[in-house]
Amino acid sequence: MESWYDMLQAAMKADGENFDKRTCTLDETSLRKEFDVGYGLPKGEFFTAWGEKWVYFPLCYDGLEWVGHAPRNPCDIAMAHQGR
Repeated sequence: MESWYDMLQAAMKADGENFDKRTCTLDETSLRKEFDVGYGLPKGEFFTAWGEKWVYFPLCYDGLEWVGHAPRNPCDIAMAHQGR
């Protein structure tokens, strides 16, 4: 069991973002709701979260869920295929 809160915090930390300054479409209770991220049907709620440099969103492949991200502003960063 995991939560978007934990996964989002890890993703933002890896990107050098300040997790405490995020904006998110989910409230704190919804972010902290634990769910099975394993294979099967997606169970995590939809969300979009914004840091200073990146935008975060849920990804799913064959039911496995995790946090994806893309640059917040136009830049020279080329993104890999999402959901692989």
